[in-house]
This record gives sequence, structure tokens and C-alpha cells, in this order.
Amino acid sequence: MKACLTTEKMSAEEAVTKAIDGKGVIGMDYVREVTTPIIFQWDPDDELSRQWSLAAADEAPRLPPVRHRIVAFDYGMKRNILRLLRQRGFGVTVVPATTTADQVLALDPDGIFLSNGPGDPEALPYTHETVRSLIGQKPIFGICLGHQVLGFAFGGRTFKLKFGHRGGNQPVKDLRSGKVAITSQNHGFAVDPESLPPEIEVTHVNLNDNTVEGMRHKTLPVFSVQYHPEAAPGPHDAEYFFERFAELIENEKV
Repeated sequence: MKACLTTEKMSAEEAVTKAIDGKGVIGMDYVREVTTPIIFQWDPDDELSRQWSLAAADEAPRLPPVRHRIVAFDYGMKRNILRLLRQRGFGVTVVPATTTADQVLALDPDGIFLSNGPGDPEALPYTHETVRSLIGQKPIFGICLGHQVLGFAFGGRTFKLKFGHRGGNQPVKDLRSGKVAITSQNHGFAVDPESLPPEIEVTHVNLNDNTVEGMRHKTLPVFSVQYHPEAAPGPHDAEYFFERFAELIENEKV
């Protein structure tokens, strides 16, 4: 639903008109406005990624050694994602959303991460093409907008939800284990399960409206979730997905 929030003096009628005339979100590429303009290494000195602690600096939890080097596409990524990736033993190179598949492969990463971000996933054909070219080249893990971009890369499509998923209490069921997680979400689009090819399995669904919350490729090391496993301050039910990503990378190295 469109809205107008203003600090300027205007009548209610004028504010409603501004809201109606607003461009909205459908068809809008906001990713180009928020992505990093440069490639950079996240926290090379390990100063920003330690777990928060009231203990003295020399007594705070130490970060593990870097086990895997990955490339993270910044579609509007939250910093806490980068912190948690480093806490799980990932060394992260962050790249702009417009980075090509050849440029990513030239960095020779162990895996590829697709981040969250704003706007309409259908308005990002350059990301669809890039991710499509990377499928089968490296293990891939996507969340939120990254999950939706992966849906397009698989050959699927998305649709606008009548009621977006907002807040930290969204129930999600893992269709393979039957377990239910309480998750943090903030999105207005969803992947259309009927549009996905047969080699893609829907792994998680939202228990409120049965929309797709997770999927994976049946033969390749590629998976994604619609929600935020790095949620701060919580819930933390889904943090295990970072370990799953590490396991996929380790299996590919064998």
C-alpha cells in the first residue's frame, strides 16, 4: 500500500495525492541505489565481527580462522549478515550487484552468497542473468531478495503479496523434517512455486499463507531461504543455514 510520510505542511488531501502519485515498488530497481559501488574485503582485521560481549576485549569470544573464501553480492545487505558469516569461518569479498559472472569467477571463491535487498526482484534482469551463469560453477546460498533472484535464475518468477511478511514472528515449516521455525521477515514478493522447473524442490513454506520460504536444486549445491537467518536481536532459529552453506562448500572441495 502506498503512503506519504512528510515533515512539510500540507493538507490531508495533498498527502493522499502524493501517495497515489508515488512510483511504488512494482517494477522499481532500488538495488542500484543501495549496493556498494566498489569491491571490498569485509573486516580484514577481524575488528567488527566478534560477538557482542560485556567482557573485556581480551576476554571476548575469538573469531574462528577463515575456512572458506566467498563472494557476497550486495543487493542492500545488512551488516549483521557479514558479521555472522565471518563468525562462521567465512572470509567475505563483497561485490556490487552489477558484478558479472566472469568477474566473480575471476576471484576464484569457494562459494557465492546472494544478499537481501529492496524492491521488485523482477526489475533486476542483470542479476538474474549473472546468477544463472553461476549456477553449477560454485555453491550458492541466497536469502530474501537473493532467494527471489535465484528463483528467476532457475527460470521461475515472483508475484506481489497482498500482505507482505513483516516482523520477527513468521512461522516457517521445513517440509523435509517437519520442524517449524519462528523467523524474521521483511518482504513483499514471493516465488511462484508453479513456475519452478522440476529440478527445483520447495523445502520450506510459510504456515500463514503457504508461500515458498525455501528451495534447493536437487542435484547442484544451490539453496535459498526467503527469511533472515541472521536476525538481530532474534529469533535465531535459522542461523544453522550458515553452517549448511559451509558444509556444501566443504563437500565440493572433497
